[in-house]
Amino acid sequence: MDWGTDLWDQYDIIEKHTQSGLELVEKYVKFVKERTEIEQNYAKQLRNLTKRYSPKRGSKEEQECRFSNHQSFLDILNEMNDYAGQRELIAENMMMDICIELTKYLQELKQERKMHLSEAKKAQQSLESTYKQLDSSKKRFEREWREAEKAALHAEKMDQDINATKADVEKAKQQAHMRAHIAEECKNDYASQLQKYNKEQGHFYFSEMPLTFNKLQDMDERRVRKLAQGYILFTDTEKHVMPIIGKCLEGITKAGTNVNERNDSMALIEQHKSGFERPGDLEFEDYSQGINRASSESSLGTPKGPIDLLSKNRSKNFWLFSKKSKRFTPERLTPTVTEDFGHLPPEQRRKRLQQKHDDIGKELQKEVDQSEALGKMKDVYEKNPQMGDPASLAPQISQTAQNIERLQGELNKYESWLAEAGGRGETLRYTAHTFNNNGAHDVYSAETAPPDEEAPDPSHAIYAEFDDDFEDEDITAPIGKCTAMYNFPGASEGTISMQEGEVLAVVEEDKGDGWTRVRRANGDEGYIPTSYVSITINK
Repeated sequence: MDWGTDLWDQYDIIEKHTQSGLELVEKYVKFVKERTEIEQNYAKQLRNLTKRYSPKRGSKEEQECRFSNHQSFLDILNEMNDYAGQRELIAENMMMDICIELTKYLQELKQERKMHLSEAKKAQQSLESTYKQLDSSKKRFEREWREAEKAALHAEKMDQDINATKADVEKAKQQAHMRAHIAEECKNDYASQLQKYNKEQGHFYFSEMPLTFNKLQDMDERRVRKLAQGYILFTDTEKHVMPIIGKCLEGITKAGTNVNERNDSMALIEQHKSGFERPGDLEFEDYSQGINRASSESSLGTPKGPIDLLSKNRSKNFWLFSKKSKRFTPERLTPTVTEDFGHLPPEQRRKRLQQKHDDIGKELQKEVDQSEALGKMKDVYEKNPQMGDPASLAPQISQTAQNIERLQGELNKYESWLAEAGGRGETLRYTAHTFNNNGAHDVYSAETAPPDEEAPDPSHAIYAEFDDDFEDEDITAPIGKCTAMYNFPGASEGTISMQEGEVLAVVEEDKGDGWTRVRRANGDEGYIPTSYVSITINK
């Protein structure tokens, strides 16, 4: 059984099958490449891990390698480094033996398949050309035969007509004879073309196409065999290095068995044994009896106790827990995010609004372009109904119009907010957010508060309390100065108020939480938002 015999009429199936096979090869190559990347990343991470935990030269850890448990850990690191090298070798061999080899073979298969399909198409075109010639000669023969019949009938009619002259009758007969001769030539030509087409058709279906299909079958079977070899190499590549990997693992096991806790204890004793004798008992000194003080003074050479031998810094004070300065955390200062970015400082708000405005503008332009394209497509469909139904575009056109209207509304909204936040140096305006009884979200600005309520201080809603004041801290020398670009109320505990243009001394830089500690000339200290000031640090 072969494709040329059993699949002689399945050209499309064979074409799709061979293409699917090539795609499978590409997919497998991609799979192996990703596997090699995983192996390389794994090996890299292992090497970085061993390097990170390996002791540096001259370090304390290197000096402790005389102990078996420390030395075994170094042996484990070395074995893991060798193990990483084997993973790299697996990745390299897979890349060379599978990916590169199959990619090269795949290109050859693509060229071969293209050539076979091209031959089949040429044969098909040649057969179609012959058929067109046959059809043309057939139609010509049909046309000329009808003309010959008409000419014969006309000649017979003229011969029977008593009013017709002899010359007219003779001319009609000559015309009928000429038409009959032309029809006979067209008949012979049609017969010749028919014979030629049948011969070429037989050659096409019984010789050319079966041969091409069999070539494609042979090519596909070679592809399958090559792919199967790639499957086997996927495991053989790792099997080849398994003995070395096994030795690495055995080395790790051996490192564990080499640990000797008794020898380590003895090594520590030999390294740190002082050789001092333990202090003796203190003598009792009875001052109520006439005892020779000289004998008691002889005991001064005896150590007073074990503390004198074990501690060299007896008078030094140690603290188990160092005193940590209490600071506020950024999480406690996170404000409520609003759509108009009113929770941000003015400059940051302006930038975010501008970015949002630009993004909406890009989306709007895309929708406008799509609307124009749909309009042009609709015009084409209306002029050429065979290309498509114009009514089928109505839902898309309607949806695009809705999107444009929505985006235009959002764009106008952000333009108004952007215009509001556009000027620098203006008085900062806060926005307090409350919920009404129905759960709706009401917004009252500091200038348009509810009539019966006092406008809430936004600093209480935005900034959390600080843990401690600065009463117990030492006065720190300023490290720079800053100039306020905006007003800041400083109503929360731990913050300090400032006015635009005010110059303050910087006591502590921003630690990444968005706050800077400053001091006034009168000694008042507190935190202010870093983005509200221009800071100059002393060099």
